[in-house]
Amino acid sequence: MPLIELKNLEKHYDGQVVLERLNVSVDEGEFVSIVGASGCGKTTFLKMLLGTESPSKGELLLAGKPLAKEPDANRGVVFQRYSVFPHLTVLGNVMLGEEFSESRWLGKVFGRRRAAIRERARNMLSQVGLLAAQDKYPHQLSGGMQQRLALAQALIKQPRILLLDEPFGALDPGIRAEMHTLISELWTRHQLTIFMITHDLKEGFSLGSRLWVFDKVRHDPHAPDAFGASITYDIPLERSPAGSPAAGPAPLVNRAA
Repeated sequence: MPLIELKNLEKHYDGQVVLERLNVSVDEGEFVSIVGASGCGKTTFLKMLLGTESPSKGELLLAGKPLAKEPDANRGVVFQRYSVFPHLTVLGNVMLGEEFSESRWLGKVFGRRRAAIRERARNMLSQVGLLAAQDKYPHQLSGGMQQRLALAQALIKQPRILLLDEPFGALDPGIRAEMHTLISELWTRHQLTIFMITHDLKEGFSLGSRLWVFDKVRHDPHAPDAFGASITYDIPLERSPAGSPAAGPAPLVNRAA
């Protein structure tokens, strides 16, 4: 059974059709890179996967069941703009998600439970290369270090799905290459299913095991908002979570027909 299924999925806003006719499935462990022109609904689609936007029509399924309408532990997300708490240390930021899960009202736990959360957070910081910076505050980190922190925050709850919205767009080329290596390692280590939006076509091809192109294929000059974007191409790439070539050829598949 596929992990994610889209069945005639659409998203409308006040008469404007943003996305239409999305019919595709994704198996567990795939890395889907998403490209397309600005405004074609890529981020809207990611928000539907996250649960902060609801489909207008169709079905969005996780393991055969409707996807939860609110963000949950199954889904981690990293945006281009870092979402951290400036008054907490690096370690405190990573611990916070676990603390809120165990103590919804106080957001704080004590004793052995806190020690266990601290140890898990330190382990995650080690995986993203930030353990030495655990006592620093976000404003003391470089852009690359802040993005590593965002990854640690997203992965501390051990999600099945990781959503990346142009996570490396603001980084210089050297740091960006380091982050590419890191995300590939985390993909394999945590057996993640990843959806990543990027404007860099080379990045999409080099990181993903599959590339989606979002575009409008139906146009009406008299009603420009009547039709939305869909997945016009679904290209299998020669990558797998284990780093070995993916099975089978890599043909260009037109999903618009």
